[in-house]
Parts: sequence; C-alpha cells; structure tokens
Amino acid sequence: MRVLLAGATGLVGGLLLKRLDADPGVSTIDIVGRRALENLGSKVSQHIGPASDWPAMVASTNADVAISTLGTTMKAAGSEESFFEVDHDSVVSFARAAGANGARHFLMVSSVGAHSGSRNFYLATKGKAEASVQAVGYDRLDVFHPGLLRGNRGGERRIGESIGIMLSPLTDILTPRVLDHYRSIAANDVAGAIHAMMRQNEPGVFVHDNRAMWSAIAKP
Repeated sequence: MRVLLAGATGLVGGLLLKRLDADPGVSTIDIVGRRALENLGSKVSQHIGPASDWPAMVASTNADVAISTLGTTMKAAGSEESFFEVDHDSVVSFARAAGANGARHFLMVSSVGAHSGSRNFYLATKGKAEASVQAVGYDRLDVFHPGLLRGNRGGERRIGESIGIMLSPLTDILTPRVLDHYRSIAANDVAGAIHAMMRQNEPGVFVHDNRAMWSAIAKP
C-alpha cells in the first residue's frame, strides 16, 4: 500500500507516521508539509513547501490512500481567516489533488461536534471541510471525530487545553457512556484507528467517534 500524508508534524500525524513506517504492508509513504522532519525511515519521502505548492507536490506522488491530520489553533493561526486557510482550504486542496492523482480512499481528522451550520467558528470550519472533501468524490471517506486529544504536543502550550487534559480523568468519569464521544481520547488511539481503517474498502462515508475508534483498535 502506498500512503500520502499531510500533517505529519502534528500530534496525531507524527504518531501515525511511526505506525506507517513500521507497517510491512506499507511500501511507500509520501508526506507533504510546511516544515521538514528529521530521522525519517527509508520508505518515507517528504515534500516541503507552502500549502499553495502542495497540489504540484502531490502530482509527483503515487498513492492508494491519502490521509489528512492537518489542524491548527486560533492562537497559532492568529485570525479566523488564517485558521480557515489551514483547517479548510489546505485540507480540501490536498484532498482534491490526491483524488485527481488517483487516490480513491481519503481519511481525515476532524472534531467531535463538527457541523457546517454550527455557530461555533471552529466546529463550522471543520464541518465545511468535511462537506468539501466529501464532494471530491472518493470511493471511501473516513472522518474521525475525536474528543479532547491527550498527548505530548511539545512546542506550543495551550493553557485551556492543558487544564482540560488535567481534569479529563474526572470529567471522563462524570460523562455518561451515551455521551462518551465527548470524552477525551489519547492521540495515539486516534492514530491507531486511522491505521486500522485505511485498509477498509467498503465504499461510502464513515464517521468515527471515540467509541468507534476504540472499537477499531481493539479488533485483532
């Protein structure tokens, strides 16, 4: 299997890249991004440049499966416009380029509560990105809706998120099972679910909440 990945410098993307590199069933991994990574495996090729150059970079690859773990924060983006450019425009541009280049299966990380009609800008952006990617026309689209991500991000410190993670053991216990899609989830579990789902070939659009992701990684 040949894999194309955008977002490898992020929390979920970095964990997923390690899984892909260790997977003997994955023959090549092409990653596109704005920052170069070091100490990559022999089957990993990276294509680095601004997002506007990604379609041309993708055109030089050959992939069966394309995966986006792209995402930023309002603090890092600096404005709603810049945030939308990353979490919508870059994701959609990448998806369109990969589809045009022959990939028939797309997997993307979104967010619990994502909906294009949401009054929350973050959730509306995520929902619009999902709708735009679905319109590309992939044979199969897997969308992952994690709750609060737990994991060592390094670099940027997000105070609100850090507090949420610190309190997550308590809030997770207090959250009833019927609402467990709002519980926190380890970023490595999300990476594991993506890794598990990328070999599924049933056509359609599939949305995976926390419970579905935990179920995916629990299967032999």
